[in-house]
Order: sequence, then structure tokens, then C-alpha cells
Amino acid sequence: MQEGHWYQLNEPDQVDSPALLVYPARILMNIREMIRIAGDAERLVPHVKTHKMSAVIKLQLQAGIHRFKCATIAEAEMVAEAGASEILLAYQLNKTKAERFLKLIAAFPSVRFASLVDNLESAGMLDGLYEKADRRGTIFIDVDNGMHRTGFPAGDDLVDFYRKVSMFPHLAVGGFHVYDGHIHEKQFAERKALCLQAFEPVEKAITTLKSSGSGPIEVIAGGSPTFPIHAQNPAVSLSPGTSLLWDWGYQALLPEQPFIQAAVLLTRVISKNTPGQLTTDLGHKSVAAENSITHRVSFLNLDHYEVYAQSEEHLVIKVQETDRQRLQIGDVLYGVPYHICPSVALYEAAQAVEDGKVTAQWPVEARNRQNHF
Repeated sequence: MQEGHWYQLNEPDQVDSPALLVYPARILMNIREMIRIAGDAERLVPHVKTHKMSAVIKLQLQAGIHRFKCATIAEAEMVAEAGASEILLAYQLNKTKAERFLKLIAAFPSVRFASLVDNLESAGMLDGLYEKADRRGTIFIDVDNGMHRTGFPAGDDLVDFYRKVSMFPHLAVGGFHVYDGHIHEKQFAERKALCLQAFEPVEKAITTLKSSGSGPIEVIAGGSPTFPIHAQNPAVSLSPGTSLLWDWGYQALLPEQPFIQAAVLLTRVISKNTPGQLTTDLGHKSVAAENSITHRVSFLNLDHYEVYAQSEEHLVIKVQETDRQRLQIGDVLYGVPYHICPSVALYEAAQAVEDGKVTAQWPVEARNRQNHF
């Protein structure tokens, strides 16, 4: 398969549509780039929400990455079963979820688990549950340095909050979790300036805590947009996620990053009943639909089109009449989602493609909210 047509299947009729295709060789290239940017696999704590697949976790483990970040207990379970040594559930737990989390911890005694807190009430709840379980749990303080979604505000009070949380007898504070998802400017210089400015209060707090004798304080910072920026700070651990599969949105937004697309949606033309228009089977249930209609999917083997309308099972495209005449009912289109993470979660399994052939099915195990715990 020529590189320009890397996504194409030799025998597409063997795959029903819509389908999620993943390309292991390209995922491996992205893993190598992640490690190169980080300088050391030990610095990486990649987020698994992008792919939710144990097969991708195992590729990272083979490359020397052994710590992972996740957003749900189902994701944490998948990562633990795959063989990771450390897992950060980057979410503040309510009591019901925390009780499930403790059952997961008990089931995998060799794995070091941690979760997030941003207030004393939640920390106290966790402390009580760990005491009841006769355990000492690890937490990271979730820091809000500008996104204003969750997290304790970055500022002078952060030091005092760290010290108070450190007093809970059944909790060990691993450090700070700093997700700056609000920083996604296209111009790298502007993105870097905003990232460094937003991180200054965190550095100030760490300096203060270390000067007063606090122990090691790890900082797990950033996402894919700020990954190369935080990588320049050797004191920071890094948690990119989308970098593993990449997508149309980040390719357009982050042109300086070296990652390549490694997941594609296969769809078919199912109707051409209107002049200048094609309908495919890529509906809301097959590609993430949280963005505008023009930001759902970018087709790799079709030019000069406009995504016009979408419903649960259909995607309608305006095309040139020459393309409408050329494409027949049943013909395959290959598209890259604008946002890969929620698109993957729509599929029970991905088809792994090597040299134009489907060689395996990779279950998307963690798309479920609850597996065993």
C-alpha cells in the first residue's frame, strides 16, 4: 500500500460499515514520537480516554510506558488488567464511585492507584473509606490553573490546601494534577506563553512547599496541545492522549506536532437520490457529533465536498456532480473524525489494519461505564 493511500483496505467488502479502523504501525510511530518529545518513557502518563483499548495499552507497555491516566473506573480496570504498574484516575470521586474504586484497588494489589481531590470534604470522605478498608490511599490535588472546570484554584491558598490535605492519616499526597485544557491556541508561541503563565502559580506553590520541608511533589501536567511545552520542564510528568491516534481537529490546530493519524472511519455510499448529493451510513451513532456539522469528519478519498446534514444513521454530503456520477452505491469512503476520543467510544471494537488487511479485532473494552467494579 502506497503511503498516500495508507488507509485503504485491499478488500473493503470484507468489512461492514460504518467501522472503526486502527493502524498499529502508525500508532507505534506516535508512541515513539511521544517518548522522543518526553525524553524518557518514565515521564509519560498517557491518557487512555482517546482509545479505551487494552491493545493500545500493551503497545505502550512494550515501549516502556507503564503509568497511565484515565477518567472512568472501567478505563482503570482495563489498564490494570493490561499490566500497568501505576494508574491515576483523574477524576474526583463521589462516595458511590469511591467505593467501587476501593474494590478495584483490592482486586489489583500490585498496581499503585491514585485519584484526585480539590476540596477537604471529598478528601475527608476518601480518608474515611480508606480507614474502613484498612488502607492508605494516594491522591493528587487537582489544580485549576485557568480551565475552571474542576480543581483547587492555583494561587496563594494552594500551599495551605496541600498542607491540610496532607494531614489526613489515610491519604498520601502524590502531588499536583494540572490539566490546562483551556489552552489551545493555534499559534505555538501564543500557546506556549499562555501555558507557562498559567503554570507559574503551581511552580510558586511547589517552591514554597519544598522550602518548608515537604517531600517529593510530582506534577502531572497538560494534555496534547501543551504536551511539547511541558516537556521542556524536566520536573513535570506528561499526559498526552490524543497523540496516540491523532485526529482532524488536532492536525489542523497543532501543525507543529509530529503525530500522524492512526484511526479512520470506514463508511459507504447508501443513496445518491438527489443531484449534487450523496448519503453515507456515518450517522450520529458512528462519529462524534458534538461539534458543528462542518466539523464531524474529513474524508481522505473525496475532494470538494460539504457535509450538509446528519441524523442517527445517515450523513449527507454535497458533492460535485462528477463525483456523484463516479461514486456508486456501496462505494467506500474513508474519513478522519474531527474528534477521535468520543468517536472511538461509539464502537464495540476496532479493526486493526496492517498492509491493507484486517488482521485483528481490538475490543474497545472501556467504552462501558461499568465492567466488573
